[in-house]
Amino acid sequence: MSPPAADPLALGQKLVSILDDGLRTATYKLATLIALLDHAVEHVPADTDAEVHVDLDDLAARVIALYWRPVRDLDGHYLRQSSNPVARIPDTVRTFRTLASRVGGTEPTVDVAARSHPTDYLAAVATVKQVLVTQPLYRLQRVRGAQRHEYFLYDDTWLSDRVSARTLAHHNNRITLLPGVCTTLARLSSLMRPALQISWLDDVRRLNPFLHRDVPDLAAHHFGADRISLDRARSALLENFGPRCFYCDAPTTQHVDHVLPWSRVGLDGLSNLVLACARCNLNKSHLLPDPQFVARALDRGRDRLTDIAETIAWPSQYDRVASAAHGLYATQPAGTPLWLGHRRVDTIRTDFAWPRFTTMTESGE
Repeated sequence: MSPPAADPLALGQKLVSILDDGLRTATYKLATLIALLDHAVEHVPADTDAEVHVDLDDLAARVIALYWRPVRDLDGHYLRQSSNPVARIPDTVRTFRTLASRVGGTEPTVDVAARSHPTDYLAAVATVKQVLVTQPLYRLQRVRGAQRHEYFLYDDTWLSDRVSARTLAHHNNRITLLPGVCTTLARLSSLMRPALQISWLDDVRRLNPFLHRDVPDLAAHHFGADRISLDRARSALLENFGPRCFYCDAPTTQHVDHVLPWSRVGLDGLSNLVLACARCNLNKSHLLPDPQFVARALDRGRDRLTDIAETIAWPSQYDRVASAAHGLYATQPAGTPLWLGHRRVDTIRTDFAWPRFTTMTESGE
């Protein structure tokens, strides 16, 4: 049985019930939920009550990206993400990451590794997808102790722990978010994403008893932007756009900032990166910036950003940044703080409208 429409409060309560389930045997459900939140932000429909399809290959790719950092060793340890001896999702991601690093000689981003090793990457996507449909997607909405099963995100009645390729093909290799769910997930993302990350870290500590609760690098190891690898982006931004703060035009060469905050959408493509002075970088923090800053960042041009990104083996993510910007601003309630510049904060008005940028998919390119 499913509800007729997505009520934000009811949906939020059901998501919290998933967090409250302390008997998870793996971090897969949490990763899947974060991936669904990110997909929702990037695919907010014009009709807020519309159904939205989620391609399962795309979802698997998002999950791979979420595990890309956690599968690295931390102080010589490969952290367990599951209580089972074989953890197929992180093991698959780790194997692919090791292959890409060994062949390339560097630590590539997942986007670059996917382009450099397409056959191995597609194999990893296929493996992760099969795990998703037979485990977290099948079990995600089945709340422990509930008297009856009620799906509230997507119809899962066709899923099982033994889904065949034929069944996947019959359902067009996708799940479909129920009416209004995509918009509601996008609205809840700024609250749910950090809560899911905290639960993920709690599960990792439980699965790895040798970890102390105050391990300082655990959160950064799992979810922090890789500050060392951002050196390549910093050099490219400096060379192509000059040693000036993107926000206030002060001289700077030090900081790389995510225009759309990393804590809200994990996009570290060059289209979402700018040079920032220390005071703007620290003052902006996790606040949404004035939309004119996002528009300016995208106005640097898709082709130019893509060309620069390719010279440093870095993703551009222009279309994803444009889609995420639309989703974030279109779903923020009136009164949401907006960062206008150093020590200047305003709020979103009730008449605010974010212009949708034309993406490659929409323009037919």
